[in-house]
Amino acid sequence: MTVLITGGAGYLGSHMLLECLDNGEDVVVLDNLVTGFRAAVPDEATFVEGDIADADLVAELIAMHKINSIVHIAGSVVVPESFEKPFKYYTNNTSKTCTLVDTAVRCGIDKLIFSSTAARYAPPSENVPVTEDSALDPASPYGSSKLMSETMIRYAFEAHGLRYVMWRYFNVA
Repeated sequence: MTVLITGGAGYLGSHMLLECLDNGEDVVVLDNLVTGFRAAVPDEATFVEGDIADADLVAELIAMHKINSIVHIAGSVVVPESFEKPFKYYTNNTSKTCTLVDTAVRCGIDKLIFSSTAARYAPPSENVPVTEDSALDPASPYGSSKLMSETMIRYAFEAHGLRYVMWRYFNVA
């Protein structure tokens, strides 16, 4: 079986890719190369340049490569830019994630890792450390777009049994 890594040519995605390869996984990388780099994907992985919102392409990859799990890292991540271009963030991080998850569920995928953010929580001014139970109140369109995606994924679990893990961090570096 094979893992699909969306955004696998980017910073975090390329490191996840290397970890999967080091553990003997077959990997397909789907990346539109808007911020990623083709050179970040070693020849041991299958690279496909494309968009996660292309449901036909995603379905084809799932069938062709016998993909059984997805690590979804693709998205827009610059918080200050999200205030200037909020619809870019809601499109890339929410709408396209919805299409990806819907396609995955229709194709029988039952495992998803989602790269989210701790920016889904209220600013931690007095609530340090931030925990799973901290108040949800994103202070940016970026954080809001990720929280919306998490909500969709949670309901995909309830409706279809999609098992998931959310990665939430303040700064991946």
